[in-house]
Amino acid sequence: MRRIVALCVLIALAGSLLAGCDIGASGPSDEMKRSAVANYANGVHNLYSQSLASAMAMDQAIDRFLADPTPARLEAAKRMWLIARDDYGVTEVFRFYDGPIDHPEDGPEGLINAWPLDEAYIDYVEGNPNAGIVNRASEFPQINADLLVSLNEQGGEENVSTGWHAIEFLLWGQDLSQDGPGQRPLEDYTTNANAQRRATYLAVASDVLIGHLKDMVDAWAPGHSDNYRAEFVALDPDEALRRIITGMGELSRGELAGERMTVAFEERSQEDEHSCFADNTIADIIANALGIQMVYMGDYGAVSGTGIRDLIAAHDQTEAERLEAQIRGSVNLARAIPAPFDQHLLEGVSDQSAGRQAIQTTISSLESQTDTIVDAAQHIGITISVS
Repeated sequence: MRRIVALCVLIALAGSLLAGCDIGASGPSDEMKRSAVANYANGVHNLYSQSLASAMAMDQAIDRFLADPTPARLEAAKRMWLIARDDYGVTEVFRFYDGPIDHPEDGPEGLINAWPLDEAYIDYVEGNPNAGIVNRASEFPQINADLLVSLNEQGGEENVSTGWHAIEFLLWGQDLSQDGPGQRPLEDYTTNANAQRRATYLAVASDVLIGHLKDMVDAWAPGHSDNYRAEFVALDPDEALRRIITGMGELSRGELAGERMTVAFEERSQEDEHSCFADNTIADIIANALGIQMVYMGDYGAVSGTGIRDLIAAHDQTEAERLEAQIRGSVNLARAIPAPFDQHLLEGVSDQSAGRQAIQTTISSLESQTDTIVDAAQHIGITISVS
C-alpha cells in the first residue's frame, strides 16, 4: 500500500512539473507572446529611428551639395543615399498588415517607396529634353511639398514624384550604362536648363521623405496613449502576432521573391528592378531579407529580446532551428548574387549563367522559407494568408 501511495505521489509531482513548464509541446505562454509583441514594437521604433537619422544625414548632404554643387559634394550625397537606403530596407518587414506605413486611408508607403518610376514624369530623359515636372515651369510654376505629394501616382502607378526613387533619379539620372549606374552631369545643377528648379525639386523631395519617416517614428514611439504602438501592444497577442508574421511572409514571397525579383528576372526588364538608377538593387534585396531575419530572431540591433523563433521553439525546437537556417540561408544567397543586378537581365544572358542561377536560387529559397513561416505559425495557433 505504501509503495502505491509513493508511486502516486511521484506521478503527481512529475505531472505538476510538466504542467508548469513553458517550453515544450504545449507551446508558448501568453506572457511569452506578449513579450515578443513588446520587443517587436521596440524594434520597429528603433529601426525607424535609425532610418530617420540616416535620412536626415542624407538630407544634410543634399543641402550642402545644392549650396555649392561640386563633384565631391554630389558623390557625398549619393553615398549618404546608399547608406540611408540600407537603413530603410530592413524596415519593410513592418508592412502588409495595414499598419501606419501602409494603412489604406493615409499610409505614406506609396509616397516613400513607390516604384517602378517613369523618369519622364520628373525630368528630362534621353530623346525628350523637355519632359517632366522640372521642365514644365508654366504648368507647375512653384515646386513645393504640396505639389509633389499631390502629383504622386496621379494618372498612373509609375507617375512617381516623391520618395527614395525620385531622389535616386535626381542624384544619378537615367541608367544608360551597360555596366554601371546612372551618370547625371553636375551641370544639371549649375548651368543646364532649369537647374534651379531641379535643385528645388531635389531639396523638397528629401524634406518630404524626412517628414514621412518622422511620422513612422512617432507612430511607434513608446510612452504615448494614442498612437499606433499603444493600440498594437494592447491587442490580443495572437492578433498582434498574426500581423507580425504576415509582414514576414508577405515580404518574403509576394513582395521580395515576387514583385522585386521574379518580375524583373522573367521579363529581363531593367525598368522593373528596384533601385535601377544607382544599381543598388542587390543591396535592397539583402536589406529586406535581413529585416525578416531580425523579426524572426527578435534582434533589431540596439534592441533585442523575445522573437518569433522563441515562440516556435517553445512548441518545436527542431522546427524553429529549421526555419532559422532557411532564413539565414536566404540572406547568404542574396549576398552571393553578383552585382550589378541589371547585368543578369540583359537579353542573351543564359539562364545557366552564374548570375541568373544565383537570382533563381534566392527566389526559390525565399519562397520555400515562406511556406515554413506559414506552417510554423500554425503550430503556435496563428493562421496567416500569404499571397
